[in-house]
Amino acid sequence: MLRLIWKSLLLLAALFLLMQLWYLGHVLWWKAFDPSSTAFMEAGLERMQEKNPDAELRHRWVEYPRISINLKRAVVAAEDSKFIAHEGFDWEGMETAMQKNLKKGRIVAGGSTISQQLAKNLFLSASKNPLRKLQEAVITVMIEKLWSKRRILEVYLNVIEWGNGIYGAEAAARRYFKNSAAALGPGEAAHLAAMIPNPRYYESHRNARGLLKRQGIIAARMWQVSVPR
Repeated sequence: MLRLIWKSLLLLAALFLLMQLWYLGHVLWWKAFDPSSTAFMEAGLERMQEKNPDAELRHRWVEYPRISINLKRAVVAAEDSKFIAHEGFDWEGMETAMQKNLKKGRIVAGGSTISQQLAKNLFLSASKNPLRKLQEAVITVMIEKLWSKRRILEVYLNVIEWGNGIYGAEAAARRYFKNSAAALGPGEAAHLAAMIPNPRYYESHRNARGLLKRQGIIAARMWQVSVPR
């Protein structure tokens, strides 16, 4: 019996190692080559095609220089003001978020960095499962060790969801402002950054009070953050 348990544990360890190597291989590949899809995109497409089998995603990759500096600043200010300085995890931000959640008795704040969000978007699901969070942390370390901050922000801005079937800065800029990601002004950039926590809801509630309040806060803070050049 004990021998069988050991064999099972060894098999699980081997499978876990193989999975980590699979993730590592993708992280290494995407250091130089742009991902054409992500776990979140695939889940979004599946969700849309349940209602409409012909549904397609709106997504167009744009290189880092072709994304407005306003959007880069707004997103960093909104999601991860210490992005340049940390190594993947904002421990102070996580502690603050935990305190807020305990005070409210429910999850009202995240605390995940841009690198953590990217790890989740690329490979995982939106589940709050502790094992999923552990895997997110492992992938975050891989990304932070192997990619530059510029590459992390470039991929993040090109793959995150900005509405139902809308992924990346270019598709979002064209959907909401009939413009390119390169031409986004400060107010437009702050608006898009404010949508990130709940993009599908805000797509159809563009004047929601919470969204406009958050937009104003981001617009004031975006000039205080540094972004990769």
